[in-house]
Amino acid sequence: MKILALKGSPRENSNSTIMLNRFLEGCEKSGGEIKSIKPRDLGIKPCAGCLRCNLIRRCSLRGDDWEQLSKDILDADIIAISSPVYFFNFPSELKGIIDRFRSFIHVRITEDGLIHTPWVAWRKKFVVLLSMGSPDEKEGSGIIDVMRFIVKELGENNELHTFNGTRLAVQGQIEFGPDKLKSLYKKLQIPTELADPDHARNRDLLSHLYSLGTELGAGVK
Repeated sequence: MKILALKGSPRENSNSTIMLNRFLEGCEKSGGEIKSIKPRDLGIKPCAGCLRCNLIRRCSLRGDDWEQLSKDILDADIIAISSPVYFFNFPSELKGIIDRFRSFIHVRITEDGLIHTPWVAWRKKFVVLLSMGSPDEKEGSGIIDVMRFIVKELGENNELHTFNGTRLAVQGQIEFGPDKLKSLYKKLQIPTELADPDHARNRDLLSHLYSLGTELGAGVK
């Protein structure tokens, strides 16, 4: 299985990157072929809304890294996207890549709405991993809604797996032990009695991501 990983965080030890790395460790164990990309390292022009992709079946913008990235996207069996939630959305560089997904789809305007038809129906697995400071998963709901739409419109046989890490305020926190988490919560004026259940939740999340990686990487699910 070929896995394309998009690391949306600008931080190397970010919580979303740790989540992604744990998933990729599982993929690697089961023999998955991994290609990791940081959107901030690419030169991706913003979608111009020109709609020429409706005519030429590809993005009309040239002179950036989209041509190679689009080939990597099309070639992948699994697309894993990790990201912090910035003001209820992806960071700008990652959002720019998601906008360019428009070129994979033909859009027709009808009396009742839009009809989206992929140039080629995909059969891929998407894994979206979000980290957020909020304890409420709804902070990432806008991102999840967009990804559900994209995954559905690109092919009825696609799959989407989503995971949220919550109440993650500092780098690497998802791997903190109970004592370190209690110390952090005391500084942040968060009730320290939340540390133990949060530690258990974070540990279980990372374990589940590793297991999912081994399953998807081997083509089990």
